[in-house]
Amino acid sequence: MEGIFLTDIGKLRAHNEDNGGVVKDTTGQLLAFVADGMGGHQAGDVASAMAKEKLLNFWNENNEEFNPKGAEKWLLDRVKTINDELFDYAQNNPNCEGMGTTLVAAVCSEEFVTYSNVGDSRVYLFEEETLKQMTDDHSLVRELVRSGQLTEEEAEHHPRKNVLLRALGTEKTIEVDVETISWKSGSALLLCSDGLTNKLSDLEIQDHLKTEDSIAKISDDLVKQANDYGGEDNITIALVRHETKEVSQS
Repeated sequence: MEGIFLTDIGKLRAHNEDNGGVVKDTTGQLLAFVADGMGGHQAGDVASAMAKEKLLNFWNENNEEFNPKGAEKWLLDRVKTINDELFDYAQNNPNCEGMGTTLVAAVCSEEFVTYSNVGDSRVYLFEEETLKQMTDDHSLVRELVRSGQLTEEEAEHHPRKNVLLRALGTEKTIEVDVETISWKSGSALLLCSDGLTNKLSDLEIQDHLKTEDSIAKISDDLVKQANDYGGEDNITIALVRHETKEVSQS
């Protein structure tokens, strides 16, 4: 496995409220995650940075080689603990009142990927030349689509598209989606903030992943295209590939 993390401020924002990372442990397992902060002043920065720091601390303390059930329990427990700590911090720091962050995280082994999700950052699986969204957005607009009150087309341009129904740190208790999937050689896992998916369609992202380029170049090209399309938001990507393809000389 190889992985890369990339974040970009975009073209319009004064600062970057996204965070994340890709890190391996001593057993060869890999953790990838993306957090998109939200809140007044610089509270979004605080929330996503705290989520990153705490998740990395938990990962660095771990010496267990996971099976799927173990990975699911580890993610669920750690994300809920992070939520508790973010919520308490916001309650005790008035300048961070209302802060929160999305968080998608994935534990990757050679045989399986276990991922968790809170918010509208996404996990995609690219396999056999096809991109598939694995997570559900915890957003008002997505709930309206699910209930039949909005079409997919209406959702794309809805004025409340950025309203989240779930985010870490905003409530004392949080529901966390956790799933495990198998993957194989040649597959790739993409975690990203909505700064990417609000600008590029799934088909456009899929076209980038189909190339024989390095994951570094693919990530750079995705960010560049999102900026070319306006770059109104921070753009953040964690990309993991199951095996190294032969890299083209470009």
